[in-house]
Amino acid sequence: MITLDEVRAAILGAVAPLAPAELPRDEALGLVLAADVVSEYQVPPFANTAMDGYAVRAVDTAGAADSAPVRLRVVGTLAAGAAPTTTVGDGEAIRIMTGAPMPDGADAVVMVERTTRDDDAGTDRARDGVFVHHAAVAGDHVRPAGGDLEIGELVFTAGTVLEPAHLGVLASIDVQRVLVHPRPRVGVISTGDELVAAGAVGPGQIRDSNRPMLLALITRAGFDAVNLGIARDDEAGMTAAIADALDRCDALITSGGVSVGDFDFVSNALEQLTADDADPRARVDWYQIAIRPAKPLCFAFVRGRPVFGLPGNPVSSLVSFEVFARPALRAMAGQRDTQPRVVLAVAEEAMPRKVDGKLHLDRVALRLVDGRYLASGVRAQASNALAATAAAQGLALVPDGDGVAAGDDVMVQLLD
Repeated sequence: MITLDEVRAAILGAVAPLAPAELPRDEALGLVLAADVVSEYQVPPFANTAMDGYAVRAVDTAGAADSAPVRLRVVGTLAAGAAPTTTVGDGEAIRIMTGAPMPDGADAVVMVERTTRDDDAGTDRARDGVFVHHAAVAGDHVRPAGGDLEIGELVFTAGTVLEPAHLGVLASIDVQRVLVHPRPRVGVISTGDELVAAGAVGPGQIRDSNRPMLLALITRAGFDAVNLGIARDDEAGMTAAIADALDRCDALITSGGVSVGDFDFVSNALEQLTADDADPRARVDWYQIAIRPAKPLCFAFVRGRPVFGLPGNPVSSLVSFEVFARPALRAMAGQRDTQPRVVLAVAEEAMPRKVDGKLHLDRVALRLVDGRYLASGVRAQASNALAATAAAQGLALVPDGDGVAAGDDVMVQLLD
């Protein structure tokens, strides 16, 4: 048997990021930049106020205090979106709203809470005034032009995963299209004559739970999932189904038919498709991995696309996706951080096991208490116990040996 780390390294070494494509900014959420972004604009493009208040010359407010306010003459009002037309002169102020451009002559803003209107002016606008109760310092509550970004400044580097704030920044510098690694299209095929998509089942039949689960895992991971249905145990039909999938998708996931003793329809189909494949990367590798569950795995590279043959047992299929397929799909999406997230947890109960030369990946529920994860096993660990696994938030990595005692530390790979 081969170790989990060796298999994952072999798979990651075989896949590469998808070729960059230019997409509209609004379609780029979660995608990875394929080129640096440099600003062609200042942000903000002009000095503006961060507060509602009065634009003033700081020197005119010297000595102002609650006990000795300074009176300034109000010579105008400036709202956001309006261009200033009046200069602030000696002893003057302009009423200003958040985001409005700073008028000429002013070098500070006194927020409205530190002022009172001079009600004695009445309706005489020429005598309109304000009492300032705070001595301003030049630059108070002023956002300078280019304070966020300057022309020619490196905004984001290639490899950045675009989150909502990134898209807002791109909008602020009028970037309408971005060069990114596209979201992989991942096809899913369930295999086997025993599978029923929905409705009543006959003798020896089961409902197909793997395909809906894998499609959901792919979607939740941020990739485009393509439902390719069920392929029956027929060599010609299986070959045609896989060939069609490779024409339509960037990667393919199958479930079933990878254990010793299973019919070799998936294997034969992949071998046929690679036989005349001129790509030097073409391969079909069958692994027996020193883990439990998810010991068997097929990884193939056919027509320039990776194929992941996952076990048919539902829990094994889920585990295989998390530890092998998800990291590879992240790499195809251009993500540099491909490894699963692993945290240190405290076992709330014992996780016993027997020596068998394998790493056990026990499904565990997690609680975060006082900054520490607490892990407890779900009610069943069998590879077909999907209902129990649905309660899990992580995979406890229990090394070969007698297991983990209650209160001991254990490493846990987080799911999703």
